[in-house]
Amino acid sequence: MKNKIVIIGAGGQGRVCADIARLMGYAEILFLDDSAANAAGKINDYPRYLQDADFFVAIGNGSVRRRLQTMLEENGASIATLIHPNATVAQDVLIGQGTAVMAGAVINPGASVGRGNIINTCASVDHDCRVGDYLHIAVGARICGTVCLEDDSWIGAGAVVIQNLSVCAGCMIGAGAVVVRSITEKGTYLGVPAKKAK
Repeated sequence: MKNKIVIIGAGGQGRVCADIARLMGYAEILFLDDSAANAAGKINDYPRYLQDADFFVAIGNGSVRRRLQTMLEENGASIATLIHPNATVAQDVLIGQGTAVMAGAVINPGASVGRGNIINTCASVDHDCRVGDYLHIAVGARICGTVCLEDDSWIGAGAVVIQNLSVCAGCMIGAGAVVVRSITEKGTYLGVPAKKAK
């Protein structure tokens, strides 16, 4: 970990990630953003910081997050992983680069969480889950034990995925939805039990 972190994205997600970075001990926090007034520069200014800073992409859109993190990695950037000190993460959990684990989140033993994910405030990922890359598990969502979530999905606020299921890549699970069967077709799923939106 370096003393400086450059956060790509100066919106709400960026400010939350900056707070985590501060609590983790980063002494200097800069934003790069193409439109925000509080940014130190544009996203394409990142090369000037490659030698002396870690980087983190704090943008809610998973496909944009993937594109920017990949660009940074291909150009030699050191990608941070941000874990709030008030998150509970079991000792054996594996967490990939560029993932943020917010305050109050819980990740239980045997779980693995891939790259570029957002495990948002008070979300929980239970034992032996497999979370792919560039997902967003939103505020208060509950992922029960032994669930597999594939890449590029969004699990909405307060949604629940019950145990032993899988959700294929590219799905959006609506806020408050309850997934009671494995999902094998990309799409948007709403309701209790969750059904594919037409």
